[in-house]
Formats: sequence, C-alpha cells, structure tokens
Amino acid sequence: MNLFNLTTESVIFTPSLEAKTKALSPTFYPELEAEFNGFAGHVLISQHHFAEDWPTWEVHPAGDEFVTLITGNITFVLWQDQQEHVLRLSNPSDFVIIPKDVWHTARVHTPTTMLFVTPGEGTKNDAAPETV
Repeated sequence: MNLFNLTTESVIFTPSLEAKTKALSPTFYPELEAEFNGFAGHVLISQHHFAEDWPTWEVHPAGDEFVTLITGNITFVLWQDQQEHVLRLSNPSDFVIIPKDVWHTARVHTPTTMLFVTPGEGTKNDAAPETV
C-alpha cells in the first residue's frame, strides 16, 4: 500500500477495475492514450484546479462523467437539444453528472478545485460543441 495525492497523480481504473496511478505531467493525456490502449474501457479519477474559464468544450462518448466541487464557484454549461443548459456549483460537495455524448464547458467565477470521474475513451475537445 502506498499514499498518493491527487494534486500530483491521478487514478486510472482498468476494465477489470484494477486501480493504477499515474503522475501528472504536461503530456499526461497523450500518455494515457498510449499506455492504456486508447483508454478503452478505462475510467479516470482526477482533480483539477481552474482559475479561469475553460478555453474549449469537451464530450465523453464512452459514458456519463461525474464532477464534484471541492472549493470555489463554477458554472457548467451543457450543450443539449441545440441549446445551452447551465448548472452552478457553489457549495463544496455540489456535483453534476454530465450525460454521455453531451458537450460541456465551464465558466469559473472564483478559483475552483473539482474532482472528476471520467470515462475517457474517445473524449473530444473543440472550440465549440459539434452539432449533429
């Protein structure tokens, strides 16, 4: 058994639910794809701190994403049914479940730290939500 810290490492659950840790680095996400078979069937548990709005939108086609507020104040913007839906997280432990295939971004009102549980396979990022 080892002690870890989410400010320096993330947890990856494999398809067989084995927990593996990986140190954060500037090339963390491309390394995940390479080391974990395109992240097929894996789930990432990570903590992130944001001081400003997200510069892009993202979507997770492999499943729903769970996000909980640790500190701060943030609004999630979800693009669903060709319109924006906003969810404000302002109390510690507030959380959202972002449905599979729903584009989302965040607007930061104060410096914010959140915990993410993300089915990462096939995640896309873009300047605006892709419309079908």
